[in-house]
Amino acid sequence: MRLGGLFGKLAAPGREPLPVRIGRPGRVMNATNPVRLLGFDQALVWVAATLLLWGLVMVYSASVAMPDNPKFSRYAHTHFLVRHVFSLGVALVVAALAFQVPMSTWERLAPWLFIASLALLVLVLLPFIGKGVNGARRWISLGAFNFQPSELAKFATLLYAADYMVRKMEVKERFFRAVLPMGVAVGVVGMLLLAEPDMGAFMVIAVIAMGILFLGGVNARMFFFIATIVMGAFSAMVAASPWRRERIFAYLDPWSEEHAIGKGYQLSHSLIAFGRGEFSGVGLGGSIEKLHWLPEAHTDFLLAVIGEEFGLIGVLLVIALFLWMTRRIMHIGRQAVAMNCLFSGLVAQGVGIWIGFQAFINMGVNLGALPTKGLTLPLMSYGGSAIMMNLVALAVVLRIDHENRIIQTGGRV
Repeated sequence: MRLGGLFGKLAAPGREPLPVRIGRPGRVMNATNPVRLLGFDQALVWVAATLLLWGLVMVYSASVAMPDNPKFSRYAHTHFLVRHVFSLGVALVVAALAFQVPMSTWERLAPWLFIASLALLVLVLLPFIGKGVNGARRWISLGAFNFQPSELAKFATLLYAADYMVRKMEVKERFFRAVLPMGVAVGVVGMLLLAEPDMGAFMVIAVIAMGILFLGGVNARMFFFIATIVMGAFSAMVAASPWRRERIFAYLDPWSEEHAIGKGYQLSHSLIAFGRGEFSGVGLGGSIEKLHWLPEAHTDFLLAVIGEEFGLIGVLLVIALFLWMTRRIMHIGRQAVAMNCLFSGLVAQGVGIWIGFQAFINMGVNLGALPTKGLTLPLMSYGGSAIMMNLVALAVVLRIDHENRIIQTGGRV
């Protein structure tokens, strides 16, 4: 629902208080029907925990044979598992701290966090600071932990866009006063990400910003005009880059002799993994494609290993969990908007867009429905920075839900 229309309905005289769902589905609370409240949405926590634990098992399954490759011969068979457990521990501590921060503080810090993310995106490009892997400079080494500034940029842009729309609500119908400055900010982030290069992260950030603009009530014609410009810009980037064009051609025909051992190699072996899994899979640990055939099996192509070991049933379960999570997060955002907490509502819905869109892209790439793009599966793939920022984003959503419940009881946040 567009926010402008929603606020109009809320302000209409003579209307009853808008009922808001709290706790278990089907239970409704308004001023005359109080219910026992929990501190946060426990169902959302359990779904996130399920994805995290399943991802932990699959990361170990997908990486256990990697030390047999001479490239990783110095690693123990549990190397990636131990690092993943360490990353999860750090991420859970940071997320627990993030949950303690009131949304009013996040709103106040949003511009400064955005500036800090820009500074880190600049620092990662410096040769003596940024760490390069396979021609891409995307990480800053922190000893036992490699931090990826683009993951922070997703979260910072989300907060900044929500704060920006709250501040510009009165001029949201004017392109040059409302939309253009936000477009410039996203463009600066995009240029820094493309210099790494990391087009996948830029795509996610652009979708988050556009989603928040739309939910914030930007004029529909203005929104579609912006969407056309963004799509044209991404098309021009692909057309101007020979290796990006080659990825598109490989996606269209991954089985050709030219692409099967080149840009289409990952996709062709991902499809083979899904084919081997059939309906019920070959069993946990039984994947053959993870045995040095499918590159990045523990990161970008973790879903292919799930498809091979758990079959269609496992893939459908993963999709169902992400669908439920995205829907639940969007619902929490609508609750916040219904209680006039516009910043909180936009942030929660922005997190839903982020997790839902990135999961959609990763699944589409693994299944051959979309061109290959280096995006991990949220909460499941190996990657410390990604999981930490995913959990921080979910912690903020849980904080929003917590504050929604406080407001429903007549308290203050």
